[in-house]
Amino acid sequence: MPGIGTVYRWELFKLRYQKRTYLGLGASVIVPILFVVAIHLHHQHGRGDFAFSDYLDRSGLAVPLVILLFGAVWLFPLITALVAGDIFASEDHNGTLKTILTRSLERWQLFVGKALAASTYAVAAILLCGTVAVVAGSIQSGFNSLQSLSGTVVSAPKALELVYVSLIVYLIPIAAIVCIGLLLSAVTRNSAAAVVGTLMVSLLIQLLGILPGLGGLAPYLLSTQFNAWQGLLRTPIDWTPIVRAIWVCALYGAPSLGAAFLVFLRRDVAGG
Repeated sequence: MPGIGTVYRWELFKLRYQKRTYLGLGASVIVPILFVVAIHLHHQHGRGDFAFSDYLDRSGLAVPLVILLFGAVWLFPLITALVAGDIFASEDHNGTLKTILTRSLERWQLFVGKALAASTYAVAAILLCGTVAVVAGSIQSGFNSLQSLSGTVVSAPKALELVYVSLIVYLIPIAAIVCIGLLLSAVTRNSAAAVVGTLMVSLLIQLLGILPGLGGLAPYLLSTQFNAWQGLLRTPIDWTPIVRAIWVCALYGAPSLGAAFLVFLRRDVAGG
């Protein structure tokens, strides 16, 4: 009898044949490559006043960290939303939900399988982007030691480890974006509206963080949690922003996921 595992495998299989899957993964590959090309072409120019900017010419391991700094603005939320915002809505668009539910599947099994597939895609996109950035950056600037945010020089192998742990921490707010995308996908039943809506929610939250007089909200905004990984690049490691990111992102993600689940369970599919 089919179950969650069956749904999960089938959803991953379907993602292999959807254009939006490759749009997101393509962006994960192309963006770090273009960034490294820009570093090469502007070799003698100043980088700017941001973390690790001075190390872009000295160590390729700075490249994925800088991409994490700026990717939270729109790149990674958009890549995440491409699948999370579509995964339920596409069934409405294609009129296939009723057919799927007649195959000895419970609604909760279908929901969990789809949610896991959307999450897997997000994880794959982030890790792919980080890996391409490490390889491309190392080709350009070398696989060299890196200076932490505390000024301590970290060996290249240790810095590589910190890069991948940072990517994992980065997945905490990405998981909340997935949940928001799932909610909008279930509620709107329209892929375009859900994808754009998820990106707009992310941008609006970021806007709240820069509005005058709302600075006190910053520690509790989802956008701020995209910087939690920076605690790993301090000596000693600062776990405070990482712990905060876990519970703050849960405040955004858990209600969104729960609401998406309830909407999906109560959906009327009698019409197709």
